[in-house]
Amino acid sequence: MRSYFIRRFLLIPPTLLGITLIVFAITRFVPGGPVEQAFMQMQQVNADSGRSFGNEQAMSDEQIQQLKEMYGFDKPWYIAYVHWLGDLAQGDLGNSYRWNEPVWNLMGEALPISLFYGLWTVVITYLVCIPLGVLKAIKHRTWVDNISSILIFAGYAIPGYVLGALLILFFAVQRDWFPMGNFVGFEHQYLMPWGVFTNAQAFLSVLHHAVLPLICYLIGSFAVTTLLMKNHLMDNLAADYMRTAVAKGVPFRKAVVSHALRNSLIPIATTFGQNIILFVTGSFLIEFLFDINGFGLLGLEAIFQRDYPIVMGVVLLSSFLLLLGNIISDILVALIDPRIRFQ
Repeated sequence: MRSYFIRRFLLIPPTLLGITLIVFAITRFVPGGPVEQAFMQMQQVNADSGRSFGNEQAMSDEQIQQLKEMYGFDKPWYIAYVHWLGDLAQGDLGNSYRWNEPVWNLMGEALPISLFYGLWTVVITYLVCIPLGVLKAIKHRTWVDNISSILIFAGYAIPGYVLGALLILFFAVQRDWFPMGNFVGFEHQYLMPWGVFTNAQAFLSVLHHAVLPLICYLIGSFAVTTLLMKNHLMDNLAADYMRTAVAKGVPFRKAVVSHALRNSLIPIATTFGQNIILFVTGSFLIEFLFDINGFGLLGLEAIFQRDYPIVMGVVLLSSFLLLLGNIISDILVALIDPRIRFQ
């Protein structure tokens, strides 16, 4: 099994190479790049100032060529990709076209914010949904199961960003119980994202600001995880080995915890690795609604603004986490189910 996981880890670099190669090539052929945007901005400025060039261009060919050289579009895409790999090998992802700052700095500012929400979302989801799924399976078709199912499906039917708008309207605007948005209060805006967690007052402000966004993050994942746990546990409760264990005198509670629950955790472990990417990406709609400058919103804005260095950085990190998460899922499955042997 050890050799299997070593091969899986060794496959990460070539897989990342293929993903980044495809995305890099797409960025070179998608219209509306930084050179075209600079050209259109110059035309708009000339139009606003009342200047007319007739059949002449708003920018000379020499200026356009200088723009291409500045943004790295003066070379064929495959040569530019090799240069990007060389910079990456030195730990450099380039500078943002929009902010003119290193991509690592911008990602480092957004990552702790999304990581905070992602960790809380995953931890609360599993701490609540797994026991709730067990309870619903044991109390199947009772009032506990029926009422919880109504609440879960009602929450699942409401998109997170729609619920967020309602929460802001009721709890922030009308009641003024919670802030309308932002990651931290204005009095602590000067602190860097990592510094917020080392300041007691700033951290309390973060928790106060996080209540409404966390509800929106959690509302969708509750139904999937809870019902996944319940359905697989019910299948295992009806299995022959459970009836045999109970017939031999094993208490029902012990049989559930020692046998059925462990087998029912296999599907949960299978999907756990995919949730790692939620640690950083989050939901860009929720981040946009609550004005949270997280990792997901950073990537979305970079796509809209054709800020390709940030796009490549987001794709690289997200792909790496997804590949790493799949390996972690396999490890968890192997730990839970001793019958599984990866070769």
